[in-house]
Amino acid sequence: MQQLKSDLNQVLETVKRFSIEYGVNTSDLEEELIGKNSSSIQEAALYYALNEISMDKPNWTYLAARVYIQSLYEKVAAVRGYSAETKYGDFYRLIQHLTEIGVYSRVIVETYSKPEIEELGKTINPEKDSLFNYIGIFLLADRYLAKDYEKNIYELPQERFMLIAMDLMRNESKDQRLELVKEAYWALSNLYMTVATPTLSNAGKSYGQLSSCFIDTVDDSLDGIYLNNWDIARLSKDGGGIGLYYGKVRALGSDIKKFKGNSSGVVPWIRLVNDTAVSVDQLGQRQGAIAVYLDVFHKDIMNGFLDLKTNNGDERRKAHDIFTGVTIPDLFMKKLQELDENGRSIGEWHTFCPHQVKQIMGWKDENGQALGLEDFYDETDRKWFTDKYIEAMNHPLLPRKTYRAMDIMARIMVAQLESGTPYMFYRDEVNRQNPNKHLMGIGKTSIYCSNLCTEITQNMSPTTIQNEYEDEEGNIVIVRKPGDFVVCNLSSIHLPNAVKAEVLDRLIRIQVRMLDNVIDINHLSVGQARKTNETYRAIGLGTFGWHHLLAVNGIHWESEEAVAYADKLYEDIAYHAIQSSMEMAKEKGAYARFEGSEWETGTYFNRKGYTSARWENLKEDIQQYGMRNGWLLAVAPNSSTAKIGGSTDGIDPLYAVEFAEEKKNFKFKVTAPELTHNTYPYYMKARHELNQHWSIRQNAARQRHIDQSISFNIYVRHDIKAKELLQLHIDAWKLGLKTTYYVRSTSQGEIEECEACHS
Repeated sequence: MQQLKSDLNQVLETVKRFSIEYGVNTSDLEEELIGKNSSSIQEAALYYALNEISMDKPNWTYLAARVYIQSLYEKVAAVRGYSAETKYGDFYRLIQHLTEIGVYSRVIVETYSKPEIEELGKTINPEKDSLFNYIGIFLLADRYLAKDYEKNIYELPQERFMLIAMDLMRNESKDQRLELVKEAYWALSNLYMTVATPTLSNAGKSYGQLSSCFIDTVDDSLDGIYLNNWDIARLSKDGGGIGLYYGKVRALGSDIKKFKGNSSGVVPWIRLVNDTAVSVDQLGQRQGAIAVYLDVFHKDIMNGFLDLKTNNGDERRKAHDIFTGVTIPDLFMKKLQELDENGRSIGEWHTFCPHQVKQIMGWKDENGQALGLEDFYDETDRKWFTDKYIEAMNHPLLPRKTYRAMDIMARIMVAQLESGTPYMFYRDEVNRQNPNKHLMGIGKTSIYCSNLCTEITQNMSPTTIQNEYEDEEGNIVIVRKPGDFVVCNLSSIHLPNAVKAEVLDRLIRIQVRMLDNVIDINHLSVGQARKTNETYRAIGLGTFGWHHLLAVNGIHWESEEAVAYADKLYEDIAYHAIQSSMEMAKEKGAYARFEGSEWETGTYFNRKGYTSARWENLKEDIQQYGMRNGWLLAVAPNSSTAKIGGSTDGIDPLYAVEFAEEKKNFKFKVTAPELTHNTYPYYMKARHELNQHWSIRQNAARQRHIDQSISFNIYVRHDIKAKELLQLHIDAWKLGLKTTYYVRSTSQGEIEECEACHS
């Protein structure tokens, strides 16, 4: 009975505070609770509040959140043995206990003294829990707060944020470490930013890793294919999403050891990757997530690759559980626009086997290694790929399959409308804009594909076996020459919160340091991934809440004002990020391959048209001190972590002003963030109703300032005409987008994404 009275008083106190703060009539709820004889008063209050959430009553989500948090306080207090009235218990005892049972890594207690942990515990502010809406606190508690082996939640939200801050700052010098921890906690607890899902889940723990996605280049050999499968299985086990480039693997019907017609092509190997994705799941939570990319000039593009995820055709040549991407040169897009006098597309497109190209064309690099078409791209001043393509096309002995370019594009678009993929990767633009292309030579491809969510573009090369021998102890030793195995380390700015508070400069400075420190403390199971991570020190600082930001600023999505705002805001973000990396280089040293990069030469800034005094001064500072990170900016999808932050996904328009959020273990109503009569007009149009040309223009303005890429979805109605979808793709290419993510049609079901990139 005493517990019943306590529960009732706690909930009524929350209800009264809520009604004062938001001016919402809660008298019906109070009367309903007072009349309850049940011991589940909090459940009744939560159920009532969730049912009240609507366009007319959006703030009930905060009452639901507060009731849920109060319940969370009581559950955690009961498990940890303290009074729930204090909300948060002893922070040092929490760390001590979870370390003893093996949930937390020992490195935390070995790095921080008891007085330091107690000081940080006093910094924890329970009032920051009131910033969460219901879906935010529910997702955080359900998926990310630390549990014991009986699945009892031990952590509370602010403790998770503090553990992340402590873990990411543990290698900083002792004289500034605590202040940096507090600064990182400030950024997280105020919901000015979120870290990527692997970091949010695994920081401070004894298992898992902190990076989001990985990209590998598959070598054209049996050893390369199977060792790549081993590598991605290990990374998938630790929760990473994978991008794979298969453009170097020989096509169906090519020769093997000079025996003609023996190659089975890429499809059987991709099916093997599909089985790995299903059987080696991510930390037992979800199946692995892998995207496979192939060039549009690869002979297998029309021989099974574009049909891998469709529901028609031979099931023995399907791979429904992987995602597909097509890498596209400028020349192909130009061929789509070659028309006869009747306006019919007549551009021809030739596809080749990469192995046969290397055999017959005889192109070599300075080290005598054979080169294929995939190893060249078109620069602004010299069309390297186009020249090689024409040379290959004119060679009388080189086998090829020839199609109308439009027939290939039609197959791409049909697959996109059915399954959402393939993603589009505009390879020439990606390589032209690469600040680290100095390592490959003029006109040579450095970047072959992107990752699972299309926002990462970094230098790539295959890992190869150099030798296999028996050592003195009788062990069989395989010597592998490591390639550039891309790693992406992500976090994202909560745009509405950070812009409103005018903290971008301060926030980005600590955010870049947090991301940079992930590189040093992370545990990656694949050696070449570790090596690449340490060599380039690449990070991906991104954003979410773009539609939310437009709404609170009174800017319509379909407007020149939105395009101009994207241009200005992302230039500011780029400036602060680059400046922060320069300051880090001044303190800790530049990344290993800085010399000769476009950061050092200043070419990057010249190409972007950064000519103002602040940019010129920054360019000079970089030439003097260097850059800590080879790549800095990448805008990820941000679905689950954007919801934790209480905002809109990534750069996407809102799904609807009011909708049901549904996953395997929950379903409840959600409304647009900060929904009022003032913001409603800017949320009114659903994402599929918005003119996508405005979205493309916004993203082009944004892309100018992003050194990597952006997870950019195209939203279309199921009855869109082929010509209209084609024009969207042509516009995206013409305006300089590097990649596009899903084509999301109203006829598709919910598309499952890799949550690793939801930073």
